Amino acid sequence: MRIGFLQLRPRFGAVKENVRKAIALLDKVSDATIVLPELFNTSYLFRNKEELAALAEPVPGGYTTSELQKLAKRRQLNLVFGMAQKYKGKFYNSAVCITAKGKVEAYQKVHLFDREKLFFTRGKSFKVVPTAEAKLGLLVCFDWIFPEVARTLVLNGAQILCHPANLVLPYAQDAMKIRCIENRVFAVTANRIGSERRGTVALTFTGGSQIVNPAGEVLASASDRSESLRVVEIDIREANNKSVTLNNNLFEDRAPSLYTALVRKRQ
Repeated sequence: MRIGFLQLRPRFGAVKENVRKAIALLDKVSDATIVLPELFNTSYLFRNKEELAALAEPVPGGYTTSELQKLAKRRQLNLVFGMAQKYKGKFYNSAVCITAKGKVEAYQKVHLFDREKLFFTRGKSFKVVPTAEAKLGLLVCFDWIFPEVARTLVLNGAQILCHPANLVLPYAQDAMKIRCIENRVFAVTANRIGSERRGTVALTFTGGSQIVNPAGEVLASASDRSESLRVVEIDIREANNKSVTLNNNLFEDRAPSLYTALVRKRQ
């Protein structure tokens, strides 16, 4: 199967412009699973909750989901992208997955980063989306720093970790290689590029979008400066082999009864 990323430089608040640009670039691709950045349609630095409320959309039914659903069906794409989701009076930093058949699923980010806590509600569960080719595990940006997220997704069947991101810390891309080695899965991180200043807050995003295989090897990557669309061919069966040696299997060798401290609050 074919998997890839679209690394972008969105403009804040320009939803239709950002969505149309992504569609124009992706209309050149077919029969693939493509990951886009976190909050790709709105950009990242909200100044207040009123601004977020004006830009967030329902899923499905909003402009962004509706337009990308048409693209997914037309080009036979599985699309995973980040956006601000409006749901039952609350706002979530979500990863939306649209399958090539048009099915829409949303994962609401559990681990909110820094000022995100001022505006977004924390999600309450993780999500794996089955497609015709593979099972996709959804995580968003700062979820990368918690190894429990990737392991939970893989225990629930994920073969590819789909990781929309707006990364600013310098080591997330390296950590995602470790997540692949730890779980023997593929991962696609789609980051954004550029800098953003809103009021007194400024951020510079690291780019470096990448596709990583179960051995932690980078199959394709982008620079920290340019928009980029990369697609590679993979053998998804590699993600089903959990053997490290002839006598070691990542899942069979686990000792869950000894891991209870992982679900306790620190004393």
